[in-house]
Amino acid sequence: MEKELKIEKISDYKYIIPREEDMRVAGIIYISEKLLPKVISDNAHLQVMNIAKLRGITKYSLAMPDVHWGYGAPIGGVGAFDAESGVIVPGFVGFDINCGVRLIRSNLVIKDIRDKLEDIINLLYTNIPSGVGSTGKIKLKKKELEEVAMKGALWAVKNGFGTPEDIENIEEQGRLKNADPDSVSDRAYERGLEQLGTLGSGNHFLEIQQVVDVWEENIANVFGIFPGQITIMVHTGSRGFGYQICEDYLDRFGKTVVEYGLKIPDKQLSCAPASSREGRRYFKAMNAAANYAFANRQLITHWTREVFSSVFKIPYEKMQLSLVYDVTHNICKFEKHTIEGKEKMLYVHRKGATRAFPAGHPELPDRYKQTGHPVIIPGTMGTCSYVLVGTEQAMEETWGSTSHGAGRIMSRHQAVKENRNRSIAKELAMQGILIRGASKKGLLEEIPEAYKDIDEVIRVVEGAGLCRKIARMVPLAVVKG
Repeated sequence: MEKELKIEKISDYKYIIPREEDMRVAGIIYISEKLLPKVISDNAHLQVMNIAKLRGITKYSLAMPDVHWGYGAPIGGVGAFDAESGVIVPGFVGFDINCGVRLIRSNLVIKDIRDKLEDIINLLYTNIPSGVGSTGKIKLKKKELEEVAMKGALWAVKNGFGTPEDIENIEEQGRLKNADPDSVSDRAYERGLEQLGTLGSGNHFLEIQQVVDVWEENIANVFGIFPGQITIMVHTGSRGFGYQICEDYLDRFGKTVVEYGLKIPDKQLSCAPASSREGRRYFKAMNAAANYAFANRQLITHWTREVFSSVFKIPYEKMQLSLVYDVTHNICKFEKHTIEGKEKMLYVHRKGATRAFPAGHPELPDRYKQTGHPVIIPGTMGTCSYVLVGTEQAMEETWGSTSHGAGRIMSRHQAVKENRNRSIAKELAMQGILIRGASKKGLLEEIPEAYKDIDEVIRVVEGAGLCRKIARMVPLAVVKG
């Protein structure tokens, strides 16, 4: 007889899976009554429970409101592991290491861009490679790629792709310092050599947007955001380079769990003690992939600025195309947190979840010390995106974490199968949204209905006290992979 599932409501936006059997901690899901049934039918709650069974997990196994089934660990999951006794889990980071989102602001408004929008989106689609297996305009040698893996966005800026100000407005200043190129396989380098500066496929995008709502004007002013403003959002990650690194270490850790006598509830959660040689080696390789992703988004930013300059025939500086912030998800960070009044070092895994550090946090750039950094949560190519700011409550409850997007409710295969006769590009055009994509199939996979209601997701993170809304943007034109 199947055991009855226990998910107990703590508040309108917070549910607990009590600790049972071999769970080391309880599970916490930040969700609404409206979104909860899909979490259960998707079995994502079972993956939250599986994470709770891993060695060294601290306090809770967490899930954000965009949570859905993923490889081994749920997408939208957050978990922190003790630096000495805990494990590090490639499947709880994900294949697209440091998939992230950056927001670029401008001094443009809709009247400035309306007649030029089609030219801009066509040039962006032409100049920034997208789609499955896409290759970039930069061809690197292995030695150069090793430097990218070490220096991240700093490599891009030093090579003329951006400004020092960009670096100041990227999480970790666009470079994770524990990267080690020697921890990366030759196959990963082969895959990464020609993909720097590409969007890739899936849910990755480059989007031109308009700010339609601003809630906290004082913070919005610090972020450089105002009503009616044109913004640009970039969402992509470490491409085949990061994917191969994840694949390599998943294969190695399948043996490591046996060697260290680790008990795992799912072979997709193969892991290593974080303090072990193998665990440290993965962490260094993962940081290398994260740096690749920072450089990738930096190149795309540079070429986006070039497109705007070409269309408007003025330097991009006159349009004030400057970086608001770049936040990462699909990452494991070595962070200091306070637990029961004591500071402790933890390996915080955020898979499909992003940082939401509040005002005063020591890792914030100077510009955002008084406000907290911008938290960027995109919707879909037919719905809005949000900028928020983190809270002290998020630091206390979720290791300073929140949702990274809307979260899928429909598989890519299902989305294509059930909508093959639709023309998504025409439908979006009727809504006033221009779309350019590498394939019809790719657009069908990413139909807005394949995702949760982004407004409901935001209602949860705000209602749960993890973030506060600052601004909302709607799409005007989108390049999809």
